[in-house]
Amino acid sequence: MRVFSGIQATGDKHIGNYIGAMRQYVSTQDEGDAFFCIVDLHSITTEYDPQDLHDRTLDLAALLYAVGLDPDRCMLFCQSHVTAHAEAAWLLSAVTGFGQLGRMTQFKEKGDRQEFISAGLFTYPVLMAGDILLYQTDIVPIGDDQRQHLELARDVAERFNSRYGETFKVPRAVYPEVGARIMDLQEPAKKMSTTGGTPQGTVLVLDEADTIRKKFKTAVTDSGREIRYAPDEKPGVSNLIEILSVASGRPIPDVEAGYEGKEFVSAGLFTYPVLMAGDILLYQTDVVPIGDDQRQHLELARDVAERFNSRYGETFKVPRGVYPEVGARIMDLQEPTKKMSTTGGTAQGTVLVLDDPDTIRKKFKTAGTDSGREIRYVPDEKPGVSNLIEILSVA
Repeated sequence: MRVFSGIQATGDKHIGNYIGAMRQYVSTQDEGDAFFCIVDLHSITTEYDPQDLHDRTLDLAALLYAVGLDPDRCMLFCQSHVTAHAEAAWLLSAVTGFGQLGRMTQFKEKGDRQEFISAGLFTYPVLMAGDILLYQTDIVPIGDDQRQHLELARDVAERFNSRYGETFKVPRAVYPEVGARIMDLQEPAKKMSTTGGTPQGTVLVLDEADTIRKKFKTAVTDSGREIRYAPDEKPGVSNLIEILSVASGRPIPDVEAGYEGKEFVSAGLFTYPVLMAGDILLYQTDVVPIGDDQRQHLELARDVAERFNSRYGETFKVPRGVYPEVGARIMDLQEPTKKMSTTGGTAQGTVLVLDDPDTIRKKFKTAGTDSGREIRYVPDEKPGVSNLIEILSVA
């Protein structure tokens, strides 16, 4: 079996290139005679600097070897070094329809960004067809963005064969099962790209680890809190799930299952205590009457005030908390090891201020206690009974 694929040297390579192309090159290099090509002739269809293209070609070759291509197991070469590629493009242009080229999506997208649109950009897919057909290729490992070009190569092969006899094999594409089309982290409706994408939404293969972390931390998701794979409804979350699936080697359903029952945690929730510190310190507060569940947040506010004062001079008062002598932490009536809460607690174990008297009575009658018959205040041993004693003490 014959494997062929090509990759352009222009543009810094991002994880979409790695997932859609490079990773596939490595996995298919043992499936037969494997040929991988740095397609520098494609790169001259738009404005370029010759020295920059030369340097990037060498850099890309080094990167391809670094990700796992083995010169003993495959052939990696430069397109312009084999003149038959350009010759094949000219011969195949005679069996390629003008209308077909005009319908190519990438031509329209790239053409919109160019002041000067070259004929080479228009006939680019014919050169790609020549690249593939020249090697009697069986399979072409590519990303989803090249699907239209591969279909044109198949059409060209079939048309040539029908006119002049069986000459070319009709190749088939091999796409990644997951990650065939990685999207921009900031604009998940757009493909990740170093030309049409956003800098913060494009994760480069050679980015520093800290830079990669920052880009993923600021990735756009949606206003919902549910974590599930639904590209049409939740493109941002789905893109992240797909990337995680590739990176971890786990199928998408397994990645989703890992987040089942969990909600998306916003950066705002993470920085909530800082906002609370600002609320308190802004008013030069002396005392803060709060429940025990806010003790940790109040301690952070005190630390922030002290640190700010030590750096920039006495600016904020350092507040102190005032907690109830009894009832600082009321627990759920059904699960007395958990704090009473409308979000994390049970409906029957949470007594609302606006509950009617009958509802309140029912909730207290069904409150969880323990198997013992002794009624005494020992929170560690008898949390349910102790919780009821504390509520009765306050009432």
